[in-house]
Amino acid sequence: MRLARAFICLALMLGTAGCGGRPVGVLVPSGSADGASKVDLLVATTRAPSDDPGILFTGERARQLSLTEIVVSIPPEENRTVGQVQWPKKLPPDPSRDFSTVSVKPIEAGSQTQAWLKGHLPRNRRVLIFVHGFNNRFEDAVYRYAQIVHDSGAEVAPVIFTWPSRASIFDYNYDKESTNYSRDALEELLQRASKDPAVAEITLMAHSMGSWLTVEALRQMAIRDRRVAPKITDVILASPDLDVDVFSQQMQAMGKDRPKFTLFVSRDDRALTVSRRIAGNIDRLGQIDPTVEPYRSQLEKAGITVLDLTALKGGDQLNHGKFAESPEVVQLLGNRLIAGQTVTDSDIGLGERVGAVALGTAQTVGSAASVAVSTPIMIFDPRTRQNYDDQLRRLGQSMENTVGSAVAP
Repeated sequence: MRLARAFICLALMLGTAGCGGRPVGVLVPSGSADGASKVDLLVATTRAPSDDPGILFTGERARQLSLTEIVVSIPPEENRTVGQVQWPKKLPPDPSRDFSTVSVKPIEAGSQTQAWLKGHLPRNRRVLIFVHGFNNRFEDAVYRYAQIVHDSGAEVAPVIFTWPSRASIFDYNYDKESTNYSRDALEELLQRASKDPAVAEITLMAHSMGSWLTVEALRQMAIRDRRVAPKITDVILASPDLDVDVFSQQMQAMGKDRPKFTLFVSRDDRALTVSRRIAGNIDRLGQIDPTVEPYRSQLEKAGITVLDLTALKGGDQLNHGKFAESPEVVQLLGNRLIAGQTVTDSDIGLGERVGAVALGTAQTVGSAASVAVSTPIMIFDPRTRQNYDDQLRRLGQSMENTVGSAVAP
C-alpha cells in the first residue's frame, strides 16, 4: 500500500510539473525568428516510427536504429529563461517566444552520418552524446537536449540517443526493460563514433534511467573489447537511477582504463525516492551523500567527482532535473565537464571556488568561509575533498581558540 501511494503521489506531481496541457506534436517544421538561435542535432533512436509527422517516433520498440537530423530553434535571449524549455501553448509555435522545429531530415548510417559529423565537429573535434531518462516522449528528449546544448555553450557536435519510453509513470518497468533492449544499439552508436577518424573525443551524458543504459553499454563494450574505447574520455551521470551496488560491479567490469566519471546527486530527488522503494530499498546512486561512508571512501578510490545539488532549488516538484535547469550547473557543463576538463584548477578545488562565489566571499577562497553548509553546489573531487577536510579542521581549531580566548582570565 505504501508503494501504491508513492506511485499515486508521484503521478500527481508529474501531472502538475509536467506538460500541463501543452500541445503534443511539435516536430512539424515551423521555422525560426529574427535573433533566434539554432541547435542542429543528430538523433539516434530505437523507437518505432510514428505516422504523425509532429511526433515522428512513438514509445514502442523498433527492430533497428534510426538516425535523423533535427534542427531546433531557440527564442532570442531577451525572451528566454535559461534552463527552461519554452514549450508552445498552441500550434504552430511562435518562434520568437517558443522552441520550434526548423527541419527534420532522415539520415542513413555510414557516409551520411560521417558527413554530418564532419560538418558539425568544432575545432576540438569533440562529440557529446546525451541519453535521456524515464518518462520522456521523443520530443521531450529532443527539445531538452537542445536546451542543454544551447545554454551550456559547449563546443561539441551534439548527438542524442533516445530509447523507447512510453512517457507514463505507470510504465516504469516497460521503460526499464526498454533500456536493456537498447544496450546493443547504444554500443553500436558509440563504436561508430569512436572509429570515425574525424572524432577526437567523446563525452557521454545521461539522465536518470538513461544512466543505467549508458553504464551497461560501456560495461558491455569493455567485456567485448577488453576496454572502453579510448576516445570515450568522460561520462556524466545526472540523477542516476542506478543501484549503488550494481554500479560498483559495472565500474569494476570496465577495468582501470575506464572513462572519467562525474555524478550529479541530490538527496531531495523525489523520483529516485520512489525508484528506491521499487528496487527493494537499495540506495540509488543519484541520492547518495558523498560526504559519508562508505560512499566517501569508495568515490575517492575510484576517482569519481560528485556535484551535490541538494541545496539548489529545483524547477519541478520532483527535484529530478536540476542539472539542466540551474544556470550555474549548465555553465559548469559547458565550461568544464563537457569540455573534458578536470573540475580542479591550480591548488584550489573548483568546489571551493563555486562555494565562495555563491557566498559572496570570492576573496576568502581557501578560508573557513568557503566550507559553509549553505553553499548551493558542493563539488567533491579528490582535491576538493582533501582541502575541504583541511579547512574543516582549521575551522574547528579556530573556533576552539576563539572560545578559549573568550573564557580565559
